[in-house]
Amino acid sequence: MTEGVRGEGVGSGGGVERVLRAAAPHEVFEEVRGVLIRDHGAAGAELLMADYAAARLRPVTAEPFTADSVSAYNGGEGRAFGAQEAHVVAGEDGTTVHLPVTVRGDRLGVLSVRFAAGVPLGGLLGPLQDVADALAHEILVADRDTDFFLQARRTRRLTLAAEMQWQLLPGRSCSRPEYDLGAQLEPAYAIFGDSFDWSASADHLTLTVNNGMGEGVEAALLTSLAVSALRNARRAGLGLADQAALADQALYGHYQGHRHLSMLLLRFDLDTGEVEAVDAGSPRLWRLRGGTVEPVALEAQLPLGMFEDTVYTCQRFTVLPGDRLLLLSDGVYDVLSPAGEPYGARALTRAVMNTRLLPPAQVPKALLEELPGYRGGVDAADDAMVVCLDWHGRPGAGTDGAR
Repeated sequence: MTEGVRGEGVGSGGGVERVLRAAAPHEVFEEVRGVLIRDHGAAGAELLMADYAAARLRPVTAEPFTADSVSAYNGGEGRAFGAQEAHVVAGEDGTTVHLPVTVRGDRLGVLSVRFAAGVPLGGLLGPLQDVADALAHEILVADRDTDFFLQARRTRRLTLAAEMQWQLLPGRSCSRPEYDLGAQLEPAYAIFGDSFDWSASADHLTLTVNNGMGEGVEAALLTSLAVSALRNARRAGLGLADQAALADQALYGHYQGHRHLSMLLLRFDLDTGEVEAVDAGSPRLWRLRGGTVEPVALEAQLPLGMFEDTVYTCQRFTVLPGDRLLLLSDGVYDVLSPAGEPYGARALTRAVMNTRLLPPAQVPKALLEELPGYRGGVDAADDAMVVCLDWHGRPGAGTDGAR
């Protein structure tokens, strides 16, 4: 077995990346399988993709929907996916190494590599993780040109509205030294109006959550127009209030006030933790600081597209290292118990505290899984969205004016 091939092999810097760049998009994993067998002595390998609900891991096969999925929480695969570190399972027939397939904090799936019994792993875990990391980057590139990996994420068919919404999203999680982000939409296979977006530069993080009115494709079209308008304004270098105004004009110009979209738009200064905010509707913001969970009070402004030429203004607050922010749609905090109590009244605080030790990538799913039980088994009347942000800040980040 080769442990870190030298020269032109994949063990050398950039070797596996060169192999993957030369592969056809739908053959990327087959190339990885060949690399693992040829250069690392593996007996075989399997790639499993996280499904849209982030509950199952589905094998990537030449014929989609032909292999059974496994839990994203349990077993060797689930442990590697949840902990985001290699998990080794030894058996009589050999050893399997399960490795997270993740790019910039976005958890795509798990790479499972099998070795024959008695084969020493030695220093292989590092090189194997390098292969998994290279595969993760290449999958994102391949998704532009093939449906192969997108199909593997589905345990059932998406509605057309859900197809539109998932294609609009930047990912489901993201990590940088200053922050960790995680987000989830439910019902994952039939979402329609809720959406989120983020973009980072050297000095700022812009984070948006949206709740478009209506149902089905009409809600998805409304959200798509709003997100595209916000991106257009952001990429033109406009400030936060002007981004909201441009999106407002785009929606009003198309719908003439008959449809509108609620939005919460945040811009974080990575050096200081100062946050600019535009609160235009129903998405709400909660903060966990120390042992206290409380809503962040922002001045409500009009939803986008409701009236012509609405003027938006920015408010400011500051986040501190160790803060956790939860951005929620009304499909979460307004959910009613059988007794008629909104989830956001008391149950949300308990849920936030109960999940405080989970990483942000796992918190949204954990909160959303509580909602059916809180409703008492009643079907949801609205789609739901949770975005979780853990703020780490930069060394020496300013704390003046924190509140």
